[in-house]
Amino acid sequence: MTTAARRIAENRAAHDRITGATYAARHPEIYNDVEQARLVEAVARAVGCIATTTAPAERVMLELGAGPGNLTEKLLAHPGTVLATDLSTGMLQALQQRLGSSGRLRTQSLNGADLREFATASVDMVAAYSVLHHVPDYLALVAECGRVVRPGGVVYFEHEKAPGYWAPTPALQRFLEAAVVWPEKSWTRFVDPRRYWARVRPWLIWQRWGDPRWMPEGDLHIWPDDHIEWADVEQRLRAQGCAPVIVEDHLAYEPRFDRARWDEARHAAADTRMFIARKAA
Repeated sequence: MTTAARRIAENRAAHDRITGATYAARHPEIYNDVEQARLVEAVARAVGCIATTTAPAERVMLELGAGPGNLTEKLLAHPGTVLATDLSTGMLQALQQRLGSSGRLRTQSLNGADLREFATASVDMVAAYSVLHHVPDYLALVAECGRVVRPGGVVYFEHEKAPGYWAPTPALQRFLEAAVVWPEKSWTRFVDPRRYWARVRPWLIWQRWGDPRWMPEGDLHIWPDDHIEWADVEQRLRAQGCAPVIVEDHLAYEPRFDRARWDEARHAAADTRMFIARKAA
């Protein structure tokens, strides 16, 4: 098995083991009121960029890596069919049970490398939220997104690290140094077994013995020397006739941040990118 194939298999197995509730509990940076409200608005903007000749009710919006359905819910708020795809059949089954009653949700499993299941120029939107960094050859998948979208269609990537995250500005550095609200210290922390288990547990994960960059949810491109390269993403899309129409960086919110400090810093610092491109009609 090649390295890429092994990574895909590990990613599939990891997400087959995760329930929607578990995923939400692990990702407070996604499931909080600030991010959820921002995403509702961002999806509306992305859908508003679609300029295909397809009637809104007949549109097909292809979602990559749907997971427990965070982005799926927002897409279903707009006319058309949402084609939710994922490596994990378990995730897709749970998603169909939870949101399938709308009659506008279809699901399909992916191979994790390409979109060979979909014809060229067959969908009106391709959307992915926090997905690209999980894909071994993410640039090949980006090119596939450009291939399957129709003329006038939109490719929409969300919640990936912006360039400013890897080369933080002084404003971002100051925010990160001051924004985290630490719980009040108590002497009971010295007798709390969870404190010691948190330190010991990483040493017991056998996968990291041979691969120090192994991550339990299959994250790959999240390192200073291996992360999403936006210039390359744009180049692959332009080769498919897609040009950026909205590229915006923002400061992601997490519940561990002091809300007032975040609200002040978000006007001067950014670490996360929203990227929308449209295929020439």
